[in-house]
Amino acid sequence: MNRVLDKKFYSRDTAEVAKGLLGKVLVRKLDDEYLEGIIVETEAYYGVDDPASRAYHGKKQYNRVMFEEPGHLFIYNVHRYWMLNFIAHDDGVGGILIRAIEPTKGIETMQRNRPKKKETDLTSGPGKLTVALRVTKNLNGLPITDESCTIHVKGNEMEFEIGTSHRIGVTKDLPKELRFYIKKNRFVSK
Repeated sequence: MNRVLDKKFYSRDTAEVAKGLLGKVLVRKLDDEYLEGIIVETEAYYGVDDPASRAYHGKKQYNRVMFEEPGHLFIYNVHRYWMLNFIAHDDGVGGILIRAIEPTKGIETMQRNRPKKKETDLTSGPGKLTVALRVTKNLNGLPITDESCTIHVKGNEMEFEIGTSHRIGVTKDLPKELRFYIKKNRFVSK
């Protein structure tokens, strides 16, 4: 049985965790049902030295979770959509945006939450997946290292090739590529 990823997993360099999350299973408990999907795309964000990071302007009330211990949810709003992030860093500040998942369980419920005919349109982007999984700011700060949390990630073994690029939709970026995705996966955002 695949176990929930623990705090040690998230207590590493943010980019390494972002790559390590690829292929893992995102679990969302919604009422009495479990919605699941394989994480196929992530982006790493660092702290106050990263111009694209929510932490760039220092610690504020809305981003305080980024400055806390790894292994917690950080939910914020962009263009009317909630963004699903995991706090991950070895020493300092960092978070990982979950950009896309490949749905594997609870697909009918995801389609009710986000009515789309094509399954590939369901969770192939950060706003799309949060609508499909009904993620709201009420989840902000919850510990994803606890299996009883309504969102957590389980280990999973699979083979794939990792692609990289610069982060999407940021006006200022760091020189290194911090977007990671499973090559040739049809659920990666376009």
